[in-house]
Amino acid sequence: MKIKKKQLFWISGLCITAIFCLTLFACIAGMPEITGWELLRGIQLEFKLDNLGKLFAVLTAGIWLLNMIYSTEYMEHEEHLESYFIFYILTLVAMIGVFFSGNLITMYLCYEMASVCSFPFVVHERTKEAIEAAKKYLFYSLGGAFIGLAGFFILSQNLPSLTFIAGGYLGEAVTGAKLTSVLAGVFCILIGFGAKAGMFPMHGWLPSAHPVAPAPASALLSGNLTKLGVFFIIRVFYYLTGVSYFRGTWVQYGFMVLSLLTILMGSMMAYKEKIIKKRLAYSTVSQVSYILFGLSLMHPVGFVGALMHVVYHSLVKNTLFLCAGAIIHRTGHKLVKELKGIGRSMPVTMWCFTLVSVTLVGIPPTSAFISKWYLATSSLSTKIPVISWLGPVVLLTSALLTAGYLIGISMEAFLPGQDVVTENYEKKDPTFRMLVPLVTMTALSVILGIVTAPFTSYLFEIAKSVMSKGGC
Repeated sequence: MKIKKKQLFWISGLCITAIFCLTLFACIAGMPEITGWELLRGIQLEFKLDNLGKLFAVLTAGIWLLNMIYSTEYMEHEEHLESYFIFYILTLVAMIGVFFSGNLITMYLCYEMASVCSFPFVVHERTKEAIEAAKKYLFYSLGGAFIGLAGFFILSQNLPSLTFIAGGYLGEAVTGAKLTSVLAGVFCILIGFGAKAGMFPMHGWLPSAHPVAPAPASALLSGNLTKLGVFFIIRVFYYLTGVSYFRGTWVQYGFMVLSLLTILMGSMMAYKEKIIKKRLAYSTVSQVSYILFGLSLMHPVGFVGALMHVVYHSLVKNTLFLCAGAIIHRTGHKLVKELKGIGRSMPVTMWCFTLVSVTLVGIPPTSAFISKWYLATSSLSTKIPVISWLGPVVLLTSALLTAGYLIGISMEAFLPGQDVVTENYEKKDPTFRMLVPLVTMTALSVILGIVTAPFTSYLFEIAKSVMSKGGC
């Protein structure tokens, strides 16, 4: 018996709401450590929750719920909805599994499940372009995971355990062949899981996948699924090995150079891109590497700035993609040049777009200004030759390019010039089902830049715990 669309929306919405409530309850009330099925001798599934996992889990589940509300209008006229929403739910479950994982093996299995379950997001339209983009998405995701798996094998021979602990296990001096082996293993993991985060040279799936996926799926791919790569890198560097013996090594320098190169490259590609969703995809390539750069500094302030940007970028990029989706849904316009004067017919949508664009640029007092300030000051305080001053220069250059490729859209939307007729226009803003998520995330993006003290204290507690062994 085929389920009607409204019934499907209700069932999916209830499932997502239940997952969000259970996640919130586990984070507030606490969750006991769960040890499950033993895969091999000494290797078993393990789940436990810490402050880092709570941050990512609540953020992801909350945005998934808002995205579900938006989807009830956007997806009304789409096909293949049963498979879409089944995997929509399964992807969230897999991601929560990643954030609740207690050891490397459990996290890897949940990560692979999330990659496979999110595949239908990209292939949803079943067009030739969508199929090719989906193949590329799987190739980068699974190929990167296999490179990372090689790093796991190396680390398993050099670490006493694969269970996560704040600060990692390299608390004693590591030298010689063992250090060389650990460095090689960690760099494999960095490259492999940097693919999900869109770090050069494994960024190619992003600009291919986003234009063909439905807008709600594009938003999640950009704002949340890219954070799986970030989370994996944090767990390995800060909760498995520890960062004290990576400072000053070729791994740290390589990490910093790759992240800065990706920031600049992504911004430049976004600036020249003419398709709105593809422009936002290149923007994600750039902005997620802000987070990676903060992690590469291996400094408490940079670590806090990186975690801040995880939250702010998730809110902003989901809003931007959902705004783009609203425009496509109501007008069919997909090119930047077609958006002249659209601020008159879709004022609420474009004001949300403008406010979060200002946030992403980093104009005070919006939230991303704070995260970028922490990243720049942390870079300067490390006193690493060249990188200490090059980091802020690249961040500032990227911010200027971001203003060009986002604020420029808003300027032409509200101030199109005399050559665009706007006297007779029809109101085309979507209904409240699409506007409520947009307005909510826009408000959070701005408010978090004004009310920061509790959030900042929470993040510094996390930073203090992971820097305790050989810290700063």
